[in-house]
Amino acid sequence: MKTGIIIIFHNNEKEIDISFFINEIKQTKNLELCLVNNNSKDNTYNHLKQISEECNNVSVVNIKKFKSDISAVKAGARFMSNNFNLNSLGYISTNLLKTNYKGLNSLIKAIKENQELINNYNIEVTKKQNIRLSLFHSLFSVIEYLKKLKVNNQFVNRQYLTKF
Repeated sequence: MKTGIIIIFHNNEKEIDISFFINEIKQTKNLELCLVNNNSKDNTYNHLKQISEECNNVSVVNIKKFKSDISAVKAGARFMSNNFNLNSLGYISTNLLKTNYKGLNSLIKAIKENQELINNYNIEVTKKQNIRLSLFHSLFSVIEYLKKLKVNNQFVNRQYLTKF
């Protein structure tokens, strides 16, 4: 089984390097990505569609009316749980990231470099809790999880996210 990652985008057209995203994502294994376009007014949705057309493990959800980050994550989670058999489900909202440090390319690179740790998230949670959480209840912040593990990645270490 795989781990799903939901990434929320809103007006990020200028920050998305399509070819870089495609190259990095194609190197991930056992990760299913759901790129959620939260009613962008620019060309973000078209960029995300291009990426999904080139990568087998990428889906796009297009939200036509702007929603809060929590609602956008829930829309992505519903899509992922209906379409894939996943161990766990993580999320990242680009609105809450400090992308001035090498932009979204660094985010995608951090996911690729730490995919094994991300895939092991559900194992760690299950060990600590002795109960099996539903996919929605085990939703986790990918960046917060990587920060907690003290991953040696400059992009992750520079993030100061607010919690949902």
